[in-house]
Amino acid sequence: MEKEVYIKIQGRVQGIGFRYWAIKKAEEIGGISGWVYNAPDGSVEILMSAEPEKIDKMILACHQGPSLARVDRVSFIIGRRSSFLPEIERGKFTRVW
Repeated sequence: MEKEVYIKIQGRVQGIGFRYWAIKKAEEIGGISGWVYNAPDGSVEILMSAEPEKIDKMILACHQGPSLARVDRVSFIIGRRSSFLPEIERGKFTRVW
């Protein structure tokens, strides 16, 4: 059974290829649908849906991030997303803007 998780990654995570890295990591793990977004507050947000073990692998990878990143915190976003952010398209993991 798939689950959906919305996370926020804070630290030095914009301008260093984090979104590109997240797309490649999701492809490497396989079976993850969702998107990655540079938030206005300097964080990166990821909405993803997959089997629980794949979600866990992606979250663990996000604690490290790409080589130029400095991840200070990974937290779960609970509740409703902003209405301008897209829904998940099954079978796709992509960058938002």
